[in-house]
Amino acid sequence: MAVAAGVLEGGFADAVMEGQAVFRAVLEAMARPGTVQPVAGLQRAPRPLSPVAAALVATVCDGDTPVWLDPSLAPGGSRTRGPGDGGAVAAWIAFHTGAPLAATQGEAQFAICADPALLAPLESFARGTQDYPDRSATLILQVDTFSEGEPLLLEGPGIAGRAGAAPGPLPRHFRDQWRQNGACFPRGVDLIFAGPDAVMCLPRTTRILETQR
Repeated sequence: MAVAAGVLEGGFADAVMEGQAVFRAVLEAMARPGTVQPVAGLQRAPRPLSPVAAALVATVCDGDTPVWLDPSLAPGGSRTRGPGDGGAVAAWIAFHTGAPLAATQGEAQFAICADPALLAPLESFARGTQDYPDRSATLILQVDTFSEGEPLLLEGPGIAGRAGAAPGPLPRHFRDQWRQNGACFPRGVDLIFAGPDAVMCLPRTTRILETQR
C-alpha cells in the first residue's frame, strides 16, 4: 500500500500554471542551447526520479507518448542513484501522465535516465525518418551539475558565436555519440538535462566543437 499511497502524491499543485512555467523553460532552453533555465521541481516525486525530472515528465508526457525508463528507474531495475523503488516511479508516471511504458528504447518518445553514465547508446533510441524527423526520442537526463562536468564548447542555431557548458555526469563516449547523432540530421535525438533546480537542452542541431584538453 505504501507504493499506492505515494503514487497519488507529488504532482503539480496548480497543473496549468506550473506546467506552463516548466514548458516555457524547456522551450527557452531548446531555443538557446547551453543556457541554464530555472525550473521548480516536484519535491515529492518518487526516488530516484529527481524533482526537476519529475516536473518535466509531468509536463511533456501524456497517454500518447511511450516512456522508457533506465534500469535504475524501471520496475525491478537496479538502483545506482540512491534508494528508491522503480515500481513506484512507473506507477507515478502512469497515474500523473497516463504515459505507457515503452518495452524498448526504440519505441520510446521520451526516455528518462537517472544515471547518464550508464545510458544505452544514443543510436538505440528512435531518431525519426527523413520524411518524419519529429518521430524521434527526447531524452531527459538527470545531472548533478551544469558547471563542474566535462567542459563542452557549443555552436549552432540559437547560439551567438559559441557557448560553453559543463553538465555532468554525461553518457560514455558522449562527444563521439553526439557527433554521430548530428550526422543523421534532420534525424536524431534531442537532450534535456535535468539539474538540481534547472534545465539545459541540446537539440540535435547543436554541435560540440573539439577543444584542447
